[in-house]
Amino acid sequence: MAQQPDRADIVVIGAGVVGNSAVSHLAELGWRSIVQIDKGPLPDPGGSTGHASNFVFPVDHSKEITDLTVDSLRQYSALDALLTCGGIEVARSPERMQELTRRMSSARAWGVEAHLISPAEIQELVPYCDASLLIGGFHTPTGAIVDPIRAGELMRERAERLGALTTCPETEVLDIEVEGGRVSRVVTDHGTIEAEIVVVACGVWSPRVAALVDAAIPLTPAVHQMIDVGPIPQLEQSGEWISFPLLRDMDCLMYERQRGSDLEIGSYAHRPLLHRPEEIPPVGDHPGQATPTSFPFTEDDFTLQMQQAEQMFPELLTNPTPPRRTALNGLLSMTPDGGALVGETPEVAGLWSAAAVWIKEAAGVGRMLAELITDGTSEIDPHGSDIARFHPAQRSASRVRARAAEGFPKVYGISHPREQWLSDRPLRTSPFHPRTEALGAQYFEAAGWERPQWYESNTGLLEEYGDRIPERSAEWDRRWWSPIIEAEHLAMRERVALVDLGAFAIFDVRGPGALRYLEQLAVARIDVGVGRVVYTPLLTPAGTFRSDLTIVRRGPDDFRVITGGAEGARDLFWLRAHLPADGSVQLVDSTSAVSTLGVWGPRARDLVSRITEHDLSDAAFGFGSAQDALLGSVPASLLRISYVGELGWEIHMPAECGPRVWDMLWGSGQDLGPVTAGIGVYGTTGRLEKGYRLMGAELTAEYDPVEADLALPKVKKHGFVGKQAYLAARRAEPAALLCTLALDPPAEGRAARFPTGGEPVLSPEGAALIDAKGRRSVVTSAGPAPSVGLYLLMAYLPRDLAVLGTDVLVEYLGQRLPATVLATGRTPAFDPQNTRMKS
Repeated sequence: MAQQPDRADIVVIGAGVVGNSAVSHLAELGWRSIVQIDKGPLPDPGGSTGHASNFVFPVDHSKEITDLTVDSLRQYSALDALLTCGGIEVARSPERMQELTRRMSSARAWGVEAHLISPAEIQELVPYCDASLLIGGFHTPTGAIVDPIRAGELMRERAERLGALTTCPETEVLDIEVEGGRVSRVVTDHGTIEAEIVVVACGVWSPRVAALVDAAIPLTPAVHQMIDVGPIPQLEQSGEWISFPLLRDMDCLMYERQRGSDLEIGSYAHRPLLHRPEEIPPVGDHPGQATPTSFPFTEDDFTLQMQQAEQMFPELLTNPTPPRRTALNGLLSMTPDGGALVGETPEVAGLWSAAAVWIKEAAGVGRMLAELITDGTSEIDPHGSDIARFHPAQRSASRVRARAAEGFPKVYGISHPREQWLSDRPLRTSPFHPRTEALGAQYFEAAGWERPQWYESNTGLLEEYGDRIPERSAEWDRRWWSPIIEAEHLAMRERVALVDLGAFAIFDVRGPGALRYLEQLAVARIDVGVGRVVYTPLLTPAGTFRSDLTIVRRGPDDFRVITGGAEGARDLFWLRAHLPADGSVQLVDSTSAVSTLGVWGPRARDLVSRITEHDLSDAAFGFGSAQDALLGSVPASLLRISYVGELGWEIHMPAECGPRVWDMLWGSGQDLGPVTAGIGVYGTTGRLEKGYRLMGAELTAEYDPVEADLALPKVKKHGFVGKQAYLAARRAEPAALLCTLALDPPAEGRAARFPTGGEPVLSPEGAALIDAKGRRSVVTSAGPAPSVGLYLLMAYLPRDLAVLGTDVLVEYLGQRLPATVLATGRTPAFDPQNTRMKS
């Protein structure tokens, strides 16, 4: 073992495949003083890397995960640690076959070779299976087996050859010390290492290590059952480690794969078996376990799965039944939403997480993490993996366990894009919640907030507007949707609607350095008159989107930042990370103290005027401004802006006064025909009709403001994060431009279909549309536009195709739906002159 140094630039805790990839990429990016620590021996320190089934299926519905997996395949292949054998996911049911058809669309969207194949083709590729059980399959020829232990050795060797790495196995971390809110030292049983960056990449142990500095890495260890049976004569005679593709029996939540003369069988069908990180025995102290993360097998949980495996592979598993070589309950990491945990922790500066990562994307995550540490941005957008995405309440142990138990069956399950998590709810509710609940609100969750998506009390609106709402004949299209949303939308356009926006995240920024601080982050100029509202992106150092928010100047040194609930935790982390060290700026999270109610529609001025003496006329209260006013006796801040393209206000008020304001508005304006409208209107139908962009959908770290048509006419003099890249993008011809598409009416005799987002956009001949930067055109958002009688999609198209009237196809569940470019850039489909919200 190398002697442990007393100082390092970076300490990486963990020598599994993720930690090994991280040290390799950090070294390649120029870091030259890296120490890697693991409590276990090398090459296999005893974590999940050593026992996990090491196959790689390349396609996920998430672009981020697919990109990370494809990048990992490339890296493993370059290390000669990969055996490509192909993979097949099979369907026993029509529902699963539809899901495989959807996966085919995802493969095309992300540029991965894949094919839908028949039972006969499955039988030819996997000769030992009983294909008569199957309807069809999804074949990815690049599916592969990786040797993660060997890959890890080669990654560490690469860092060592560069003179960058000292590896310290069989070394226990006892403590991590913090000074001034930043990590400063790692204390081990072999001494202390000074370091300002510490990466926690120790899998299921990660929460225990983070807890040393009161940080949270929100995961829980969960069991994945796996057995090896053999030797099996037929497999032994093949003379190969794997002679047929990996097979996922998706309806049974299982997989089978050859391992030399053995057959490996794994299951995600059993009950959730969760453990606590502190229950995992130390290395060298795990009687009855092959490794600390290989728990004793619970036979009863595998009985049904063994029967299903015998049904699928009768020739190999029956007459005679092969002996069992190994059987284990292997631990893996489950998180509150099933995603990885990558990035700097919100609680402690310099403490980074690389946890809850599967082997299939581990090498890509190592590269992504190294780029984030080095450059502050990465080639692959880390939005979905960002550990800062969780509000503190979502990081609690009870929340993590509840969501892990719910999420475990989803590993091989069929999840709808709009599907909601149901456990541990409600967690966060707005002050309007008693009123919305009484009106039959159907709640969708965002960052733990309960947000009304639509209201069952508005069912009566369907009698008024039902003839303008297309029927959704396919059950998949109706799932987690209601025609009431479209009826609420039309009522808002004709009258006035109240929208519960209590999930908004609100941050107050004050102090003598506040203006300079915000100017250094925002693309738009913040030095505007008091009472002005500024909409602005915040950029990554690469000039792509990091945040999308609103800033109100409330005084010379007083600003309010407003952002969506789903992005609140990420944006708060970014704002805190850039605070000046001199104390000239105070940043206060006012989300729990201030709540927001939206009032929009042509009768909005009439309604709000009923409860205030404040002058709400256009001359006195112009669009894009904010004013304080008394609503009855409630002090409030009114912002005249709109995300739905209608006259109205965001009303910000003390949270405890929320019910009072709701009751005054609702009670005083019944003759105006007010309705309640949910986030289905605010975030989908109204937004899409106006062509407004959404963070995480249209606005990502892959596109810049020029491509999104959000570049401002002038560039402010003040420097800001990403400015040089932004200037370069302004000088260049954009490779793509964000467009609004409209689905063409269905052909006679064909039912209308309703894409949800993530579908590939193709040429009329069915070819992928790829821009000059190699990015494929994909639907970023989709939804109905009731006011114009269309179904709208948003997508970036190559610049030469971003032209009004261009015909394209959208692939959705095996169908190719014709669509036409309705608008380019920010031109909205509804009220293109924006007269309604500015009148």
